[in-house]
Amino acid sequence: MALIKSISGIRGTIGGKPGEGLSPLDVVKFTAAYGTWLLRQNSENKKVVIGRDGRISGEMVKNLVASTLVGLGIDVVDLGLSTTPTVEIAVTMEQAAGGIILTASHNPREWNALKLLNSAGEFISGEDGATVLDIAANEDFSFADVNKLGSYTTDDTYLQKHIDAVLAYPLVDVAAIKARNFKIVVDAVNSTGAIFVPALLKALGVDDVTVLFGEVNGKFSHNPEPLPENLTALSNEVDKSKADFGIAVDPDVDRLCFVCEDGGMFGEEYTLVAVADYILKHRKGNTVSNLSSTQALKDVTLKHGGEYHPSAVGEVNVVRKMKEVNAVIGGEGNGGIIVPDFHYGRDALIGIGLFLSHMATLGKNMKAIRNSYPDYFISKNKIELDKGVDVKTIFEKIKGKYKNQPINTEDGLKIEFDKDWVHLRTSNTEPIIRIYSESQNETTADNIAKRIMQDIREFML
Repeated sequence: MALIKSISGIRGTIGGKPGEGLSPLDVVKFTAAYGTWLLRQNSENKKVVIGRDGRISGEMVKNLVASTLVGLGIDVVDLGLSTTPTVEIAVTMEQAAGGIILTASHNPREWNALKLLNSAGEFISGEDGATVLDIAANEDFSFADVNKLGSYTTDDTYLQKHIDAVLAYPLVDVAAIKARNFKIVVDAVNSTGAIFVPALLKALGVDDVTVLFGEVNGKFSHNPEPLPENLTALSNEVDKSKADFGIAVDPDVDRLCFVCEDGGMFGEEYTLVAVADYILKHRKGNTVSNLSSTQALKDVTLKHGGEYHPSAVGEVNVVRKMKEVNAVIGGEGNGGIIVPDFHYGRDALIGIGLFLSHMATLGKNMKAIRNSYPDYFISKNKIELDKGVDVKTIFEKIKGKYKNQPINTEDGLKIEFDKDWVHLRTSNTEPIIRIYSESQNETTADNIAKRIMQDIREFML
């Protein structure tokens, strides 16, 4: 069992004792704390939007969340099976006080989570998150009496509203996409991508679409994180069916990656690079990605005359930095695309619209587009943490060992080795240390990661 409280929300494995997993009591407690925080911000706005991915526990968690909010006197608008970016868009369209997305993103089927949004449809800040956690810890909430209970309504219009917004975005070239007659395979990993991605592709004029794992039952047919080792079925189908490319999303459709026409990986790090290249051709400006993302974005940004800025890991941190530097595009190397004048959230649907526009207007296949960008290799690794491990002490020891190298401690520990780097940090969503290393040589990137992982293991003893 696991229960993790962070700026990414409340995330845990379903079941177990309260406080040790995401039990029904925990769902109620943290929902009540969030609802109480919202009412303290603005007692006049009592509307909250909720939506969920396709997880097995989704219906149960949704019912608990909705009933708790109604019990606080809050009016709930339930989008049902939805996506993270769709709920974010709905919050602003509904002029709601906030929103809750019920998804554990890329985590396996036994996990679920409450992702908490503010009135701008953005993840709440770390400071606000700390307040919510404090309210929960002290159970500092009070429910409404029978005459002041909130209302509960459903709204199934936001699939189309989200698609319409993508089609209306100025840089999404529907005519060019339609003219290319793309043949596409989609890995929907048994979640809401099976509903939203094919519908978007159809609206973009793509008629030849094959969907793998299209039953929305939450029984993920493979590990739901869209990494190469989990996308073998997609890769094989693209190659076998002679498709133009493949699309993979995670269960809540905020991460996006592609498979090339030969079944090879485009690389999730390069999703943002390609979309940024397209955006920057039309709009000069700055870009942002987190400290764990590829240097290729910086290279592309400089090529277009813009400035690149790194941020701490986490969508809320990327968004904050994007606002600070007035970025025209940003995101994370995990396939998260943030288009600020669309909305400040990772959104695979606008990412698909922009990537396909880029590809269609260039007239190139996917492999050729990937080959046009500088080659960097990121080795992504993780070490699971036993309960009680003192990560701070481990990081201090590693910092001491590599004290002669440039070190950034803004978010965990980033160490530079000439043009190579390694970034290690604890995860916001799992009890692990993530170790990402990058080099222009794949073996070098792997070896840097192995060396640091060995250091961590030694310092854990």
